[in-house]
Amino acid sequence: MTGGLDRVPAHGRNPWRVTFGLASPMTLGRKLFLVGAIAFAAAIFVPQPAGAEVAPKRGGVLEFASTVEPGNYDCHGNTSFAFLHPVAPHYSTLLKFDTGNYPQVVGDLAQSWEASPDRQTYTFKLRPNVLFHDGSRLTSADIKASYQRIVHPPKGVTSSRQVDFGAIGGIETPDPLTVIFHLQWPDAAMLANFASPWNCIYSAGKLAEDPQFPKTHILGSGPFVFLEHKKGESWTGRRWEKYFQPGKPYLDGYQVDFMPGPAIMKAYEGGRIMAEFRGVTPTQRDELVEKLGDRIATSESPWLSNLLVVFNTNKKPFDDARVRRALSLALDRWGAAERLQGSTFLKYVGGLMRPGANLALSEAELVSLPGFSRDVAAARVEAKHLLAEAGVKEIAVTLLVRDIPIPHYAGADLLAQSWKEIGINVTQDRRNIWDWQKVVDARDFDIALDFSGDFYDDPTFQLTKYVSNDLSPVNFAGSTDRFLDALYVAQAMTTDPRQRAKMVHDFERHALTEAYTVPLLWWDRIVATSSKLKGWNITPSHFLGQDLTEVWIDQ
Repeated sequence: MTGGLDRVPAHGRNPWRVTFGLASPMTLGRKLFLVGAIAFAAAIFVPQPAGAEVAPKRGGVLEFASTVEPGNYDCHGNTSFAFLHPVAPHYSTLLKFDTGNYPQVVGDLAQSWEASPDRQTYTFKLRPNVLFHDGSRLTSADIKASYQRIVHPPKGVTSSRQVDFGAIGGIETPDPLTVIFHLQWPDAAMLANFASPWNCIYSAGKLAEDPQFPKTHILGSGPFVFLEHKKGESWTGRRWEKYFQPGKPYLDGYQVDFMPGPAIMKAYEGGRIMAEFRGVTPTQRDELVEKLGDRIATSESPWLSNLLVVFNTNKKPFDDARVRRALSLALDRWGAAERLQGSTFLKYVGGLMRPGANLALSEAELVSLPGFSRDVAAARVEAKHLLAEAGVKEIAVTLLVRDIPIPHYAGADLLAQSWKEIGINVTQDRRNIWDWQKVVDARDFDIALDFSGDFYDDPTFQLTKYVSNDLSPVNFAGSTDRFLDALYVAQAMTTDPRQRAKMVHDFERHALTEAYTVPLLWWDRIVATSSKLKGWNITPSHFLGQDLTEVWIDQ
């Protein structure tokens, strides 16, 4: 089978994307407070005006903004857009998502692939003309070394997605252009996993010399060569003239400017930047419409991201499920979704799976679980009863927050206001994302406001933050729950959709009741780009489409 294994057919339109030309701003005009609303939004497509296809133009430097910058350069250990947006253009992956036809999977380094009937063997044939940016040839040995580093990270190496690849039992390289993955069990999400933007392929030689090499050096085979990282200022890359796709990339280079949110709006208005690829709020979008007219365009999509409330289960009183459950019960999620959707990304109430996704709980099931009732007054009475039962009276807690105003500050304020209603006083500790990471890794916090961001709707991705900490380093609660671990593996292994749905729902009910980590609100994504920027497509993930291979400037 060539290239198209398990692909979702393209029908000429992307059902995920809603695109607006901002010369005449539009509103969706629909109530989106209900859990099923994203399913409705995801099915809408507003076509662009018909016109002749324009051939991509070569040349130009894309300048775009990011609110934060990478703390280190290792794809395998990072989880933030702040890393991926500057770094992704330097690297290739085995497969990737076709953003114009999301969620279709296409080859990147792989020119063809096939799976055995039992889905326990994946064989990839690699492109023969791939060079790393130092001129050395990329072979199957580099694929093997990179994935071994993800699956079995050496001492001192962080692999944030290690649990995602737990099914891989062995990797075989019969020749320089063939790599074979042998799975210990079938994994329903494995093909999408091979398309993860985080699975950068590194040089086997460099990894053999120093497994930590990628943390401080950039050496990839992607469309752009690394030029410079000016800390606190910018990141630059230039076109790799020996890139394996002839004629690409179209851009001469790109520059990422690191700046706070208010400066980004001014940079848009002054024409300094063409994009900020994470997203703008509805208010910011409207401001850009008013000031820039047809010089700007926006795209909107449901977002595979949410805010998470993480309780440090290794610290009293958060080692008591009654306390954690009480704090979740006190949150007015439904009211907050209505209040905050106009000024932040926060818009949807949902559980562990994206609201409206195939395996998400229905609203009727969700509202029966702790913290998701629409009757917040009754829920807070129950919360006070649980705290009293646990012997907890008025307490003061510190909330660890990423220093990213939208949407983290709004989420933190919501928590503080909600918990004050049940006698808990909150002090916010706002840290830059790299210091935040150090604190949660050290488990030196009371409660942390985290986020979950994924690139594909599948429980194998969405549930990793709830699997026991010794199996998943991104479980910052530090919890151990073998019932959840067993369900996690079982849902990935089953080939029966009904059985899988039951396991995922059982997982969700148990996780939300134990409340080691609980979702706060899910997001909606709006991206503003210069009308001259072409070839970039919005998806539900701000992690996808950032290699810039297809992007060009109409100048």
